[in-house]
Amino acid sequence: MYIQQLYTNCLAQAAYYIENNGQAAIIDPMRDVDEYINLLHNRGAKLKYIFETHFHADFVSGHIDLAKKTGAKIIFGPGAKPSYEADIAGDGDTLFLGECQIKILHTPGHTIESICCLLMDENEKPYALFSGDTLFVGDVGRPDLLSGNLSAAELASQLYDSLNNKIKNLPDDVIVYPGHGPGSACGRSLGQELQSTIGMQKQLNYALQPMDRKDFIEAVTADQPAPPPYFFKDAAINKYGYEPLEKVTKKAHRKLSTNDINEQLKKDITILDVRTETEYTNLHIKGSIHIGLNGSYAVWVGTLIDINQPIIIVCEKNTDKEAITRLGRIGYENIIGYYDDDIIHLTEIGKELCGLKCIEAKKLLPELSNEKNIVLDVRTVNEYNTSKIPNSLNIPLNELLSNLHKLNKTDSYLINCAGGYRSLIAASLMEKNGFTSITNVNGGMSAIEKEAAEILYSSVS
Repeated sequence: MYIQQLYTNCLAQAAYYIENNGQAAIIDPMRDVDEYINLLHNRGAKLKYIFETHFHADFVSGHIDLAKKTGAKIIFGPGAKPSYEADIAGDGDTLFLGECQIKILHTPGHTIESICCLLMDENEKPYALFSGDTLFVGDVGRPDLLSGNLSAAELASQLYDSLNNKIKNLPDDVIVYPGHGPGSACGRSLGQELQSTIGMQKQLNYALQPMDRKDFIEAVTADQPAPPPYFFKDAAINKYGYEPLEKVTKKAHRKLSTNDINEQLKKDITILDVRTETEYTNLHIKGSIHIGLNGSYAVWVGTLIDINQPIIIVCEKNTDKEAITRLGRIGYENIIGYYDDDIIHLTEIGKELCGLKCIEAKKLLPELSNEKNIVLDVRTVNEYNTSKIPNSLNIPLNELLSNLHKLNKTDSYLINCAGGYRSLIAASLMEKNGFTSITNVNGGMSAIEKEAAEILYSSVS
């Protein structure tokens, strides 16, 4: 028996490859399926099953393309009604993979059709649980997404039954392989580990502790952040089908000249600058949105830019394919093209370029003494409540656009986050919306705690 976790960091998503006696199964594949095809080839195995634990909201799955290329069967759980050919397994159904078996556990709660896949070894002993979005390390799947006619509380009630009647009854030594790791918006506070055991989760996971149904429902529905808007579109794509990723990326992979940029900017186009922090702050197209490739790029694009909005990508050399592919994974297909030449060339066609003022943490304290400066912290509420600059204003990045009307565009803002990634996104959004005095705090709270901790205990405004 062979198991391999295939983890995609930018989406905090885990797919799984299982193999026994030359037969293979893949659970929750990503849209770009070449990695799986190559793995099958290198191991000399034949793909028999593609398990979809539910209709994913945070990425476009590769199940349809993978089935077409391999002839494998797509397997969903009870209640799933895809618009393409797939087998709908019943609760408790067992499918053979070589000398092993995979048992379907219907575990509604995150979604109606959610399943976990229980791998039984050659001796029919429970060995590993591929828990999808039902159970994470330290958390469970949020019940407030894509519930159909059910409320979040009703789905949470189903999740309570799934955990207590299906998951907690498994042997403590069963390995837990979750569908996501830390950073995923499909859960609230996922742990750092990418696998665990049933026994460890029964000890450490708040949702698996003894509690009545009412308390459980309150615990799993409270303080859930707003889901990224693209989630609802992606779930529909996964249910109704999609174009192959290679076709989508080929159409988007168009290198734009300065003249092309000039023509496109006459339309309703979003300029997405994915270059490094240094490149962007030194010089960028005024009004462009900066979301760097070096972080949770796709998730923040999906949170802040409408999925139907035409996009031009400004990138560095040899990063265009990555920028386009990562957007394709979450269903963003309206990419007009990319520009990877020196940004200074755009002055030749009269485009307005500008830089962004930045400040180092160790030089921040004098600025805090100026009452005209407002510290805008774009971290989550929980992050902010843990440690913050006194008298700062907290608006989480995912809520910034809907709250910009509350801010005075002529005030001076020092924008801060945990490490500088989100604050730079926030600065670009504010610049695009007409704010004229913006300074990014390089390194964010991490740098402040290392270089200027006295700021956290000061009382200056």
